[in-house]
Amino acid sequence: MPIANTLSRLLILSSLVLSPLAQAVTPSEQLAAFSAQAAAPAQAARGQQFFTSKHCKDWSCSSCHTASPTVDGKHASTGKLIAPLAPAFNTERFIDAAKVEKWFRRNCNDVVGRECTASEKADVLSWLLTLKR
Repeated sequence: MPIANTLSRLLILSSLVLSPLAQAVTPSEQLAAFSAQAAAPAQAARGQQFFTSKHCKDWSCSSCHTASPTVDGKHASTGKLIAPLAPAFNTERFIDAAKVEKWFRRNCNDVVGRECTASEKADVLSWLLTLKR
């Protein structure tokens, strides 16, 4: 039993240490994952249209992130500053899979009134990746 306890502790410890690494992704890897979930290639033009179109609350993604997500935005209700969304202008965007899912879920519920589909996420991220310095 002592060996089993030691192995169990090592497995738990290694999962705690490695879990942040398992979450780390590049924006391109995140796009590939969304595209695979959607079982269809992403379309940047459709992503831009989705991002700038108003949805159920008469909001669009650009209501807070601006029509040009290469600059700072401001939350429409709280006024809180939002760093640029486009990965080329903010290297912290789309590099943590758990955060990406959290923010897509939260923002899609606010803007669209439901969770976004994998295809919608792929399209938006595909468009954001076209925005370069």
